[in-house]
Amino acid sequence: MNKSILLCGVGGQGTVLASKIIAAAAMNDGNTVHSAETIGMAQRGGSVTSHVRIGTAFSPLIPLHGADMILAFEPAEAVRNLAYLKKDGLVIVNRVPVMPITEALNASGYDGSEMIEYLKKKTDCIVFDGSGLPSAKFLNIAMLGVAAGSGRLGIETDLIRQEIERRVPPKFLDANIKAFETGIRTGGEN
Repeated sequence: MNKSILLCGVGGQGTVLASKIIAAAAMNDGNTVHSAETIGMAQRGGSVTSHVRIGTAFSPLIPLHGADMILAFEPAEAVRNLAYLKKDGLVIVNRVPVMPITEALNASGYDGSEMIEYLKKKTDCIVFDGSGLPSAKFLNIAMLGVAAGSGRLGIETDLIRQEIERRVPPKFLDANIKAFETGIRTGGEN
């Protein structure tokens, strides 16, 4: 299998953990995997982008127009990284925005809705409403569920579930598995 997945969000959303789960699950399925992270600010709120390339790749970084899937934990980050998406690629985006400090100070009214509408017009897009989760801490795992449920990730859900069980602390495991299953249902509906 050859698949390039770009994950993007802001610091604190679990983008890096989600990319590590995808990479490990793909390796457990016998695939070669290359991955890399580009992190904007080294604090919560800064842009975080993870590249996961499964199969043959000459670089861990996805070239422009090379991503089969963008898994975006924040609407503006999805739009910011849209140039990476292939023509027939899929965008999975969380509807809930994370307001940057600059927006909070300017009171511009950013709510992510314009970004979502733009993505729906320009791409094959699945919108996930992360506000229904018991905590934003489970968003990354729920988004993995959406990707798996869509059928376009190319990795069996059981392999992803096994990696979640290996990497998530036991006290948070049940809630994360429930979030993953919620995401699977959402992905399967689209």
